[in-house]
Amino acid sequence: MALDTAPVPYELRFDAGRICLDLLATTHPVERLGSVDALAAWITGSGLVPRTTDLTAADTAWLVGFHELRGQVGQLVRAGLAAEPPVTDLALARVNELARTAPPAPRAVRGEDGTLVRELAEPPAPAALLGLIARDAVELLTDPVARAGLRQCAGDNCPIVYLDSSRGRRRRWCSSEVCGNRERVARHRRRAALARA
Repeated sequence: MALDTAPVPYELRFDAGRICLDLLATTHPVERLGSVDALAAWITGSGLVPRTTDLTAADTAWLVGFHELRGQVGQLVRAGLAAEPPVTDLALARVNELARTAPPAPRAVRGEDGTLVRELAEPPAPAALLGLIARDAVELLTDPVARAGLRQCAGDNCPIVYLDSSRGRRRRWCSSEVCGNRERVARHRRRAALARA
């Protein structure tokens, strides 16, 4: 996928409620950050950088860094969901270390139509982008209200963790359009099969 090509909607999803959770969702149902181009599309699509940001410096080292952070954040988030959290001290230390990195510096510039638009003062360093995600994870995991909204998708074989901010906190699926639809279709088929039997 070229950097200027819009990703197919099902390939990259940004509906988990937090950027760190959206990063976790890139493993399901298949690896979605399998190339540098896919990573660049995810970075832009997630809003970490403005769409016009030059990401030609991205390379396999960036990909490795994002994969590692995804694994560390995954350990911490899943530990927060478990009744007896596993030891995640190494993951916690790495996330905390990355969170200390200064984020990319934004600036406002005039767009073609004269309105102010956001761009970065200089091309982003991978550590700065990883730091943004690590900070989001730290904020999520240290906020009791937000942490209480963490949910594992109830969809069949869906490992996605999302932030339930719905009224009454009754959301069951990572996405009503994806897993929710699958569940409703499966329920309909079961009822139809019972009616025929």
